[in-house]
Amino acid sequence: MVRKLITAESVTEGHPDKLADRISDAVLDAVLAQDPLGRVACETFVMEGLIIVGGEVTSKACFNPGEIARQVLRDVGYLKPEYGISPDSCAVANLIRQQSPDIAQAVLRSQEAKEGSRDPRDALGAGDQGIMFGYATTQTPERMPLPIVLAHKLAKRLAQVRKDGSLPYLRPDGKTQVTVEYENGKPIRVHTVLLAAQHPEDVELGQLREDLKNYVVEPVLDGWMDEETLVFVNTSGRFVIGGPASDTGMTGRKIIADTYGGHGSHGGGAFSGKDPTKVDRSASYYARYAAVNIVAAGLAEECEVQVAYAIGRARPLALNVETFGTEKVSLGALRQAAEEVFDFRPAAIIEELDLRRPIYQPFSCYGHFGRLDLDAPWEKPAKVEELLRALRVRSKR
Repeated sequence: MVRKLITAESVTEGHPDKLADRISDAVLDAVLAQDPLGRVACETFVMEGLIIVGGEVTSKACFNPGEIARQVLRDVGYLKPEYGISPDSCAVANLIRQQSPDIAQAVLRSQEAKEGSRDPRDALGAGDQGIMFGYATTQTPERMPLPIVLAHKLAKRLAQVRKDGSLPYLRPDGKTQVTVEYENGKPIRVHTVLLAAQHPEDVELGQLREDLKNYVVEPVLDGWMDEETLVFVNTSGRFVIGGPASDTGMTGRKIIADTYGGHGSHGGGAFSGKDPTKVDRSASYYARYAAVNIVAAGLAEECEVQVAYAIGRARPLALNVETFGTEKVSLGALRQAAEEVFDFRPAAIIEELDLRRPIYQPFSCYGHFGRLDLDAPWEKPAKVEELLRALRVRSKR
């Protein structure tokens, strides 16, 4: 019997880093709504009373970064100056410029196209070099690791009870953390829960802890907790000053919470604010798509897909499939079938997953993967039959 503890964390939409991610993705959506071919690499910096929106945008779209940022503040709930930032009192600096022509020429005409390929899927070069990962597991219906699923659900619940009036005194900033105990690789119980929730001065810690236990922890973790589960709320003792008033926020600083909670690998590239020509985003989505289909096909209980790119080249440099000993067929045959079924060229990814749409802002918080509540083509097991057919054909050779 092998026991181990695995922990994951999440944050609410009012966390400063998530504010930055959401603004960056809102800018991206505003561009794609008018110009599906627009190229965006938007970065946002948030602090008390100030938002800076920068990066590179090449598009015919007309948009106002200041109004976009202020609308995000309204949607999240930063409505009063005493929260540290508000739409009516904050300053917004627009530092957006055009994409570098050196990058543009590599992306818009790939090396393969320059060498004579007429395949339209070869036309678009990768927007950067790097490695991307996708992961899937049979642990949960979301095909995600249980710790990050529960951490996201707790964070989302914190925002829900604030907005629906159940706990109206809560403020937008918050964090969650869940430790799950595993036995022989299977989750058996929640070992520890940690919540941090911003609150006004006049709310006593005892009331806060009781309310969060009743309205957040127990509804979300029902069935996973037992009498030995540890629950900690606001361990600092006080969380009145929060959001951008207490900490700066920047796009791309929550990449582990955005993906698999540390269960699995990460190539290091952030997602928010990037259009799908940036393989940091699109290839990570597609690697997740491949892993989901492999797991959904019953070919492995756990799967991680790694892909590597060179800037300006359409075809990936390498593709690897790892199943951690859970594969039901030869790992070599599985990798070859994945190479045959999944086309990792950027233009093919964009077409297959329909990524030139304004769909990204909702994914800026509570994770980009396992989101069965959203329109996420990369979560759909649409290639299961094709994978199985490719394996059957290969076994007959």
